[in-house]
Amino acid sequence: METTTRAFSLAPTTLQVIEKKEMIQVLREEHKFSDHFIAYMLGRNMRVEQDLIDQLFNDSEKRLARTLLMLAQYGKKDQPKKTITHLSQETLAEMIGTTRSRVNSFMNKFRALGFIEYSKRDIYINKSLLSVVLHD
Repeated sequence: METTTRAFSLAPTTLQVIEKKEMIQVLREEHKFSDHFIAYMLGRNMRVEQDLIDQLFNDSEKRLARTLLMLAQYGKKDQPKKTITHLSQETLAEMIGTTRSRVNSFMNKFRALGFIEYSKRDIYINKSLLSVVLHD
């Protein structure tokens, strides 16, 4: 049974389809790749669990703040990007499960509070946006 899944990319992306049979063979024969793939899948599962908890227990304003911080890579070992490029409010609304108008309202609030700055193309994420996520 074939399923269709929708995805979008924030950067130029190349996709490659690998048949299930071939993937199983590679996982069995290439141990370094297998280890990397399993680590990736475990990390992905943790992210899905975090997203579900976020959806169940946090309001959309906090989900938006968390998403912006994740997209800016706050909390990663390297320096965060701080600037997110080419991301519409409609896309953000889809990502956090709310409407574009609510995202617009929160973005205006975040900008007024100095948490973010944005132009038509870029969103600059200030570290102070963490206070929205950490505030109970």
